[in-house]
Amino acid sequence: MRFASLGALALAVTPVAVLADHHAEAPADAPVEVMVLGVYHFDNPGLDMVNVEVDDVLTPQRQSDLQAITDSLAGWAPTRVLLEAQPDTEDLHLESYRTGAAQRVAEDRNEHFQLGYRLALQMGHEDVYGFDERGGEGEPDYFPVQAVQAWAEANGAMPKFGALVGRVESIVAEISADDAECSIARNLVQHNDPGLARETHGAFYYGMMQFGDADEQPGAELNAYWYMRNAKMFAKVGLIAEPGDRVLIIVGSGHKYWLDHFASEAEGYTSVDPRPWLEAADDGRCNS
Repeated sequence: MRFASLGALALAVTPVAVLADHHAEAPADAPVEVMVLGVYHFDNPGLDMVNVEVDDVLTPQRQSDLQAITDSLAGWAPTRVLLEAQPDTEDLHLESYRTGAAQRVAEDRNEHFQLGYRLALQMGHEDVYGFDERGGEGEPDYFPVQAVQAWAEANGAMPKFGALVGRVESIVAEISADDAECSIARNLVQHNDPGLARETHGAFYYGMMQFGDADEQPGAELNAYWYMRNAKMFAKVGLIAEPGDRVLIIVGSGHKYWLDHFASEAEGYTSVDPRPWLEAADDGRCNS
Protein backbone atom coordinates (compact mmCIF):
# COMPACT_ATOMS: atom_id res chain seq x y z
CA MET A 1 0.00 0.00 0.00
CA ARG A 2 1.34 3.43 -0.92
CA PHE A 3 0.73 6.40 1.36
CA ALA A 4 0.28 9.08 -1.28
CA SER A 5 -0.83 11.63 1.31
CA LEU A 6 2.53 11.36 3.06
CA GLY A 7 4.42 11.80 -0.20
CA ALA A 8 2.43 14.93 -0.90
CA LEU A 9 3.80 16.42 2.32
CA ALA A 10 7.42 16.12 1.13
CA LEU A 11 9.31 19.38 1.38
CA ALA A 12 11.92 20.30 -1.21
CA VAL A 13 13.79 22.48 1.28
CA THR A 14 13.06 23.45 4.88
CA PRO A 15 15.08 26.61 5.59
CA VAL A 16 17.05 26.86 8.82
CA ALA A 17 14.85 29.79 9.84
CA VAL A 18 11.82 27.50 9.80
CA LEU A 19 13.59 25.08 12.14
CA ALA A 20 14.49 27.93 14.47
CA ASP A 21 10.84 29.01 14.54
CA HIS A 22 9.85 25.45 15.35
CA HIS A 23 12.07 25.45 18.43
CA ALA A 24 10.85 28.88 19.52
CA GLU A 25 7.23 27.79 19.34
CA ALA A 26 7.61 24.43 21.09
CA PRO A 27 6.48 24.40 24.74
CA ALA A 28 9.15 23.58 27.30
CA ASP A 29 7.51 20.25 28.10
CA ALA A 30 6.97 19.18 24.47
CA PRO A 31 8.23 15.62 23.95
CA VAL A 32 11.09 14.86 21.60
CA GLU A 33 9.79 12.71 18.74
CA VAL A 34 12.29 10.01 17.82
CA MET A 35 12.21 8.01 14.60
CA VAL A 36 14.75 5.18 14.68
CA LEU A 37 15.47 4.16 11.08
CA GLY A 38 17.23 0.81 11.13
CA VAL A 39 19.34 0.20 8.03
CA TYR A 40 21.76 -2.29 6.55
CA HIS A 41 25.21 -0.98 5.69
CA PHE A 42 25.04 0.39 2.15
CA ASP A 43 28.77 0.10 1.54
CA ASN A 44 28.81 -3.48 2.86
CA PRO A 45 32.07 -3.10 4.84
CA GLY A 46 31.78 -6.61 6.33
CA LEU A 47 32.30 -5.38 9.89
CA ASP A 48 29.25 -7.03 11.46
CA MET A 49 29.10 -10.62 12.66
CA VAL A 50 26.52 -11.30 9.92
CA ASN A 51 26.46 -8.99 6.88
CA VAL A 52 23.82 -8.21 4.26
CA GLU A 53 24.91 -8.38 0.61
CA VAL A 54 23.72 -5.21 -1.15
CA ASP A 55 23.57 -3.63 -4.59
CA ASP A 56 25.75 -0.67 -5.49
CA VAL A 57 23.77 2.31 -4.18
CA LEU A 58 25.46 4.71 -6.62
CA THR A 59 23.66 3.23 -9.64
CA PRO A 60 20.92 5.44 -11.17
CA GLN A 61 18.12 3.11 -9.96
CA ARG A 62 19.39 3.02 -6.38
CA GLN A 63 19.96 6.78 -6.39
CA SER A 64 16.33 7.17 -7.43
CA ASP A 65 15.32 4.85 -4.57
CA LEU A 66 17.29 6.91 -2.08
CA GLN A 67 15.87 10.20 -3.31
CA ALA A 68 12.34 8.81 -2.95
CA ILE A 69 13.07 7.89 0.68
CA THR A 70 14.59 11.32 1.28
CA ASP A 71 11.56 13.10 -0.19
CA SER A 72 9.20 11.04 1.94
CA LEU A 73 11.16 11.53 5.20
CA ALA A 74 11.29 15.26 4.45
CA GLY A 75 7.52 15.18 4.82
CA TRP A 76 8.00 14.30 8.47
CA ALA A 77 10.29 17.34 8.68
CA PRO A 78 12.95 16.12 11.11
CA THR A 79 14.71 18.92 12.97
CA ARG A 80 17.81 16.85 13.82
CA VAL A 81 19.58 14.01 12.02
CA LEU A 82 21.72 11.67 14.14
CA LEU A 83 24.03 9.02 12.72
CA GLU A 84 25.78 5.95 14.07
CA ALA A 85 29.07 7.78 13.77
CA GLN A 86 31.75 8.80 16.24
CA PRO A 87 31.30 12.49 17.08
CA ASP A 88 34.42 14.56 16.49
CA THR A 89 33.34 17.79 18.20
CA GLU A 90 32.30 18.76 21.72
CA ASP A 91 28.69 19.45 20.71
CA LEU A 92 28.61 16.14 18.73
CA HIS A 93 28.18 17.70 15.27
CA LEU A 94 30.05 16.02 12.40
CA GLU A 95 32.55 18.38 10.84
CA SER A 96 32.52 16.54 7.50
CA TYR A 97 28.90 17.62 6.97
CA ARG A 98 29.89 21.27 7.18
CA THR A 99 32.95 20.92 4.96
CA GLY A 100 31.92 18.51 2.22
CA ALA A 101 28.40 17.10 2.51
CA ALA A 102 27.47 17.38 -1.17
CA GLN A 103 30.65 15.66 -2.32
CA ARG A 104 30.12 12.83 0.18
CA VAL A 105 26.59 12.27 -1.14
CA ALA A 106 27.87 12.18 -4.72
CA GLU A 107 30.76 9.77 -4.08
CA ASP A 108 30.41 7.80 -0.83
CA ARG A 109 28.20 4.73 -0.58
CA ASN A 110 27.83 4.80 3.22
CA GLU A 111 24.28 5.25 4.51
CA HIS A 112 25.49 8.18 6.64
CA PHE A 113 25.88 10.20 3.47
CA GLN A 114 23.34 8.59 1.14
CA LEU A 115 20.48 9.06 3.60
CA GLY A 116 21.67 11.25 6.49
CA TYR A 117 23.61 13.95 4.68
CA ARG A 118 21.29 13.86 1.65
CA LEU A 119 18.23 14.51 3.81
CA ALA A 120 19.91 17.14 5.98
CA LEU A 121 21.05 19.05 2.89
CA GLN A 122 17.58 18.92 1.41
CA MET A 123 16.09 20.12 4.70
CA GLY A 124 18.59 22.97 5.03
CA HIS A 125 20.10 21.73 8.30
CA GLU A 126 23.22 23.44 9.54
CA ASP A 127 24.52 20.29 11.24
CA VAL A 128 24.31 16.52 11.38
CA TYR A 129 25.28 14.77 14.61
CA GLY A 130 27.20 11.63 15.54
CA PHE A 131 26.01 9.77 18.64
CA ASP A 132 27.78 6.44 18.45
CA GLU A 133 29.55 4.82 21.40
CA ARG A 134 32.49 2.53 20.70
CA GLY A 135 34.89 0.52 22.77
CA GLY A 136 38.40 1.90 23.03
CA GLU A 137 40.96 3.00 25.56
CA GLY A 138 39.23 3.14 28.93
CA GLU A 139 36.03 1.66 27.46
CA PRO A 140 34.69 -1.91 27.56
CA ASP A 141 34.16 -4.21 24.60
CA TYR A 142 30.45 -3.61 23.96
CA PHE A 143 30.09 -6.82 21.93
CA PRO A 144 32.36 -9.44 23.57
CA VAL A 145 31.24 -12.35 21.41
CA GLN A 146 34.75 -13.83 21.33
CA ALA A 147 34.47 -14.49 25.06
CA VAL A 148 31.17 -16.28 24.52
CA GLN A 149 32.62 -18.38 21.72
CA ALA A 150 35.67 -19.25 23.81
CA TRP A 151 33.42 -20.43 26.66
CA ALA A 152 31.33 -22.49 24.23
CA GLU A 153 34.44 -24.11 22.78
CA ALA A 154 35.78 -24.95 26.25
CA ASN A 155 32.48 -26.39 27.43
CA GLY A 156 31.28 -28.43 24.46
CA ALA A 157 28.59 -25.93 23.54
CA MET A 158 29.72 -24.98 20.03
CA PRO A 159 26.78 -26.76 18.32
CA LYS A 160 24.37 -24.50 20.23
CA PHE A 161 26.50 -21.44 19.51
CA GLY A 162 26.66 -22.29 15.82
CA ALA A 163 22.90 -22.82 15.70
CA LEU A 164 22.28 -19.32 17.08
CA VAL A 165 24.57 -17.71 14.53
CA GLY A 166 23.10 -19.85 11.77
CA ARG A 167 19.57 -18.74 12.62
CA VAL A 168 20.52 -15.08 12.23
CA GLU A 169 22.45 -15.86 9.03
CA SER A 170 19.34 -17.50 7.53
CA ILE A 171 17.22 -14.42 8.31
CA VAL A 172 19.84 -12.11 6.80
CA ALA A 173 20.16 -14.36 3.72
CA GLU A 174 16.40 -14.17 3.16
CA ILE A 175 16.47 -10.38 3.38
CA SER A 176 19.49 -10.21 1.07
CA ALA A 177 17.69 -12.35 -1.52
CA ASP A 178 14.96 -9.71 -1.79
CA ASP A 179 17.40 -6.82 -2.15
CA ALA A 180 17.94 -6.96 -5.91
CA GLU A 181 14.23 -7.23 -6.70
CA CYS A 182 12.89 -4.54 -4.40
CA SER A 183 13.35 -0.84 -3.81
CA ILE A 184 15.59 0.24 -0.95
CA ALA A 185 12.48 1.56 0.78
CA ARG A 186 10.84 -1.88 0.66
CA ASN A 187 14.01 -3.54 1.96
CA LEU A 188 14.15 -1.07 4.84
CA VAL A 189 10.52 -1.79 5.74
CA GLN A 190 11.70 -5.32 6.57
CA HIS A 191 14.60 -4.04 8.65
CA ASN A 192 12.21 -1.87 10.67
CA ASP A 193 9.61 -4.55 11.38
CA PRO A 194 9.27 -4.72 15.21
CA GLY A 195 8.44 -8.42 14.97
CA LEU A 196 11.71 -9.10 13.16
CA ALA A 197 13.62 -7.00 15.70
CA ARG A 198 12.12 -9.02 18.56
CA GLU A 199 12.80 -12.30 16.79
CA THR A 200 16.43 -11.60 15.98
CA HIS A 201 17.14 -9.96 19.34
CA GLY A 202 15.42 -12.71 21.29
CA ALA A 203 17.01 -15.49 19.27
CA PHE A 204 20.54 -14.13 19.27
CA TYR A 205 21.16 -11.81 22.23
CA TYR A 206 18.94 -13.54 24.75
CA GLY A 207 19.98 -16.89 23.34
CA MET A 208 23.55 -15.99 24.30
CA MET A 209 22.61 -16.09 27.99
CA GLN A 210 22.67 -19.89 27.96
CA PHE A 211 26.47 -19.74 27.61
CA GLY A 212 27.85 -19.54 31.13
CA ASP A 213 28.05 -21.29 34.47
CA ALA A 214 28.17 -20.40 38.15
CA ASP A 215 31.63 -18.87 37.78
CA GLU A 216 31.59 -17.31 34.31
CA GLN A 217 28.67 -15.63 32.51
CA PRO A 218 30.01 -14.37 29.17
CA GLY A 219 26.59 -14.53 27.48
CA ALA A 220 24.94 -12.42 30.15
CA GLU A 221 27.84 -9.98 30.03
CA LEU A 222 27.44 -9.62 26.25
CA ASN A 223 23.80 -8.64 26.77
CA ALA A 224 24.73 -6.17 29.51
CA TYR A 225 27.42 -4.48 27.42
CA TRP A 226 25.19 -4.29 24.34
CA TYR A 227 22.49 -2.66 26.47
CA MET A 228 25.12 -0.26 27.86
CA ARG A 229 26.28 0.80 24.40
CA ASN A 230 22.75 1.56 23.24
CA ALA A 231 21.88 3.30 26.53
CA LYS A 232 24.92 5.56 26.16
CA MET A 233 23.96 6.29 22.57
CA PHE A 234 20.42 7.23 23.56
CA ALA A 235 21.68 9.41 26.41
CA LYS A 236 23.48 11.50 23.76
CA VAL A 237 20.12 12.18 22.10
CA GLY A 238 19.29 14.17 25.22
CA LEU A 239 22.47 16.21 24.78
CA ILE A 240 21.49 17.19 21.25
CA ALA A 241 17.70 17.44 21.13
CA GLU A 242 15.50 20.26 22.41
CA PRO A 243 11.83 20.01 23.48
CA GLY A 244 9.62 19.54 20.46
CA ASP A 245 12.42 18.31 18.20
CA ARG A 246 11.76 15.59 15.65
CA VAL A 247 14.92 13.48 15.70
CA LEU A 248 15.73 11.06 12.90
CA ILE A 249 18.23 8.42 14.03
CA ILE A 250 19.90 6.36 11.29
CA VAL A 251 21.59 3.25 12.69
CA GLY A 252 22.38 -0.34 11.90
CA SER A 253 19.15 -2.28 12.43
CA GLY A 254 20.72 -4.30 15.26
CA HIS A 255 20.46 -1.18 17.44
CA LYS A 256 16.77 -0.63 16.74
CA TYR A 257 15.43 -2.96 19.46
CA TRP A 258 16.92 -1.00 22.35
CA LEU A 259 16.74 2.48 20.83
CA ASP A 260 13.03 2.01 20.12
CA HIS A 261 12.62 0.82 23.70
CA PHE A 262 14.25 3.96 25.09
CA ALA A 263 12.28 6.25 22.78
CA SER A 264 9.04 4.57 23.87
CA GLU A 265 9.75 4.35 27.60
CA ALA A 266 11.99 7.29 28.55
CA GLU A 267 10.18 10.32 29.92
CA GLY A 268 10.11 13.25 27.52
CA TYR A 269 10.33 11.14 24.37
CA THR A 270 7.89 9.52 21.99
CA SER A 271 8.63 6.91 19.35
CA VAL A 272 7.68 7.32 15.66
CA ASP A 273 7.35 4.32 13.33
CA PRO A 274 9.35 4.89 10.10
CA ARG A 275 7.50 2.24 8.09
CA PRO A 276 4.65 4.41 6.73
CA TRP A 277 7.21 6.90 5.41
CA LEU A 278 9.23 4.09 3.84
CA GLU A 279 6.12 2.54 2.31
CA ALA A 280 5.26 5.91 0.78
CA ALA A 281 8.65 5.82 -0.98
CA ASP A 282 8.27 2.30 -2.37
CA ASP A 283 7.60 2.19 -6.12
CA GLY A 284 5.95 -1.23 -5.92
CA ARG A 285 8.30 -2.97 -8.35
CA CYS A 286 8.83 -5.78 -5.83
CA ASN A 287 5.19 -6.80 -6.36
CA SER A 288 5.08 -6.41 -10.14
